[in-house]
Amino acid sequence: MSPDLILLSRVSYRDREITAARLRDLVALLAADLRGGCGTQRLIDELWPDERPENPAKALQILVSRTRAQLGPDLVVRTPTGYRLGLEADQVDSSALVARAAASAQCSRAGDHASALEHAEAGLALWDGGGVDGDGPLSALRADRMAALGSLERARALALSRLNRHAEALDALTALAGERPHDEEVLLELLRSEAATAGPAAALARYETYRRFLRDELGSDPGAAVQALHQRLLQGEPVRHNVAHEPNPLLGRDADLAAVTGLVRTSRVTSIVGPGGLGKTRLAQAVGHQAEQRVVHLVALAGVGSDDDVAGEVASVVGAGEGRIADALGPGALLILDNCEHVLRGAANLVRTLVSTTKDLRVLTTSRAPLGLSSESVYPLPELDLATSVALFEHRARAARPGVELPRDVVAELCERLDGLPLAVELAAARVRVLSVPEIAARLADRFTLLRGGPRDAPARHRTLRAVVDWSWNLLDPDAQAAMTALAVFPGGFTEESAGWLIDGDVLDTIEALVDQSLLKVEDTPTGTRFRMLETVREFAQGPPDERFLAWAVDFGTRYHDAVFGPDAFEVAARIRADEDNLLHALRLSPHPAVAAVLMSLWIIESNYTRLAVVAAEVDPVLVRAEPSDPAVTALTLSTWYKLMLGGSRPERTTDALRAILTAPPDTMIRAFAHVLVGSRPHGDEPLLVAAASALDSYVHEHDGDLDAAIAAADLVLASTDERTTPWQWAMAHSRLAELTLRDDDGERSRDHLLAALPVLERLGAAADVVGLRWWLVLTNLRIGELDEAGRWLELVSRGAEENGSTGYDLAVRAEVLLARGETEAGLALWRRVLDHVRQTEGEPPGHDLWEIEARCVAVVAHARHGALDLVGDALAVLTEHLVDMLDHPVDNPPPYLIQLPLWGAQLLAVGMVDLARGDTRGVRLIALAEACGYLRNFQPTMSVAAARAAAEDADGPAYADAVSEYAGLGREELRLAALAALSGRG
Repeated sequence: MSPDLILLSRVSYRDREITAARLRDLVALLAADLRGGCGTQRLIDELWPDERPENPAKALQILVSRTRAQLGPDLVVRTPTGYRLGLEADQVDSSALVARAAASAQCSRAGDHASALEHAEAGLALWDGGGVDGDGPLSALRADRMAALGSLERARALALSRLNRHAEALDALTALAGERPHDEEVLLELLRSEAATAGPAAALARYETYRRFLRDELGSDPGAAVQALHQRLLQGEPVRHNVAHEPNPLLGRDADLAAVTGLVRTSRVTSIVGPGGLGKTRLAQAVGHQAEQRVVHLVALAGVGSDDDVAGEVASVVGAGEGRIADALGPGALLILDNCEHVLRGAANLVRTLVSTTKDLRVLTTSRAPLGLSSESVYPLPELDLATSVALFEHRARAARPGVELPRDVVAELCERLDGLPLAVELAAARVRVLSVPEIAARLADRFTLLRGGPRDAPARHRTLRAVVDWSWNLLDPDAQAAMTALAVFPGGFTEESAGWLIDGDVLDTIEALVDQSLLKVEDTPTGTRFRMLETVREFAQGPPDERFLAWAVDFGTRYHDAVFGPDAFEVAARIRADEDNLLHALRLSPHPAVAAVLMSLWIIESNYTRLAVVAAEVDPVLVRAEPSDPAVTALTLSTWYKLMLGGSRPERTTDALRAILTAPPDTMIRAFAHVLVGSRPHGDEPLLVAAASALDSYVHEHDGDLDAAIAAADLVLASTDERTTPWQWAMAHSRLAELTLRDDDGERSRDHLLAALPVLERLGAAADVVGLRWWLVLTNLRIGELDEAGRWLELVSRGAEENGSTGYDLAVRAEVLLARGETEAGLALWRRVLDHVRQTEGEPPGHDLWEIEARCVAVVAHARHGALDLVGDALAVLTEHLVDMLDHPVDNPPPYLIQLPLWGAQLLAVGMVDLARGDTRGVRLIALAEACGYLRNFQPTMSVAAARAAAEDADGPAYADAVSEYAGLGREELRLAALAALSGRG
């Protein structure tokens, strides 16, 4: 994401150019120190260096006010001594540049050269170094950032060389060496790149030139690292013993290859660690071919039977007696020990001895567990990402059967279930000789039977997936095997605390032993450290259901069943989300009110109504018979509320069950909602009960057509909640008010409510609501004429829409933005795409889904207003038919979300606008009826009330005025009958 404030290549804020010179200088001064800002006196001195205004402090205040008015009220923030910018480092390019330079340097020191390059290139993309000439704060800021720019250029060149991208690095390193003749880190990489591209002779000549320069200028010699590289260049062609060449491309391992090569360069001992089938041996062989060491020996230890035999095997392979291994290897060699996990003690003892008795020997090991030496750097080899797994599957499948069909979506789904293990992917791909890809995917439930029959040139332990896991399993003692079986019940990973419910003894020691064997992955998450098994390992280890797992789930649910509705909502939501899969697994094994309650509470705040509906239907039979408990009250409350608000049914059974067990007072938000659902009303000072009752009242009033009362009730919810103690309810009250005030044509108030709710819902992880609010922010800014701000929000929310797929709603919002900008043809074309989407996803019964109806209405009105009705004839026919059907058969006791009056009104407006477009003045009465119904007007400019009125008045002003007067004050049923009367007699 690009920074909001640009000061280096140009001067702009959120794509709005800043042209006023003094305003540019003010922002530059504040950007120089984001955290501390700038004192008032210094600001005055820098902004008016020659001629001071009569009242400097007042002039500064006016400039700050002007800045806030033009760029936003939160951009400049007051401090005790002056002002600062209200932005983070990544939001300002001059600070992001420095941060990228620091991050690149840190990654380089850690040996992560791929990340160092990524940070360097991201930083360099911010600025090319121009615009430094001149006086004033802006030029001074740019000049100050030149050092960071130079660091980034240096970091990029070094990283390219260390990633063995020598051709790309050469020119940059040559230029840097000319600018920094004493920088031996640059020289070292330049010599490596020059040797790789122009040949060792060119590098040796450069070294000699540098050596003479040092001798003549300083009377000194090159540093040790440069001299060591010089010696390797003199020794000539490399020698590789027993290091096989990979017959197939090593897909997806470029970053790992660079990282391990870098560790071998800087560490005496490097261990590639990971589970079986991950490709550790292949990677080690690739490192062996690429290593700087002239001599590389690889010794395979898979066939060694005991720790005592390790030294003998190594001595035999390198051609030495056991006591003379170091001599046989020679100075500066690299020894690769492959498959050390079953002889860890023997391998560790040998490596410790070799490292302590040699000066520059390097050792690289592959193992499922590290050696545990102080000289060791461990590289946990990651699984392949999905894209690489798919590419590997396709490559090996076509090699097995060239004409095989490889449906991309099925291949991706299959590979996603293979844990990113290259061996599993290759074994699955080999099965295309006799099975189609969909057949392979269908049989993956029994992966250990399916994934066998590897190539004959693979080791026996790699010819079946079961053999790979067996190899690791047999290295565990009985206690560790029992722990693996117990912990395999967690499909979503687990914490140390969770594991303590299922395994005995020292939990952390047990977990550490399993991590050391690469059977558990360690993940740092916002809720703390979690441990996860690969699905392949979990399936192998899993035993029958464990009662202790169910006990853990019930305890978890009992502790957190309603906590997302309280002051700890943010932390609790993240905690529940982390264990969501585990809790769902427990619920399916044995439905329990506490487990149901905690899951339903998460899905309520996430608006995950699909899961909520399924689980509510499954557990309701248990809930209606539940014994009284706080979790049972929570589960019944959430199930009843969902059915009442969204389910379209009257939840008598769960309401009766809730009434039977509800004994506690309404002292929490959930219990307050429970009391409202069973018929209680607030009496006296009961803010939570007021909030719950008013939330329901808001929908009742809206259904009755009383928008003012609905807004008043929602205001009461907001006044009765608090961002600190009930953050979700507080945010939802703002969201509800945003929805209602948008319908009431109060765009500015709607926008303010949206901006209040958004950060809270973002912190809660309520992704669906966050996306919805961002779309509404586009619409509210259109409503108040802020086209630039609408465009900014559109850009932000569109990224998520591309990831999640179009719902049609995103196209509709984009269409309105185009229409507001005067791009009529493009806007109408998008509305026709919305209609296509609606036809493909039409719900049952047809036309009764609010979004489908609204989309048709707005599309028809837009085309009617712009004289293009012939392009949407089908939509108009469906709309008119549905309108008459809805008016003839209104829904009795509709759920609160189905507000019928505005739906009728939107359709009446569409038919009325079509009438006017065709020269039929009967449409003015329909437009007046639409207004009386409070028609849906979210999408503007198309559904603008002012535009509709203007069209009616232009067509027949007196008739329109009479109709407005006639329909004023009619109730819901009277409006329905009036609409039927107005539509009668139409063909």
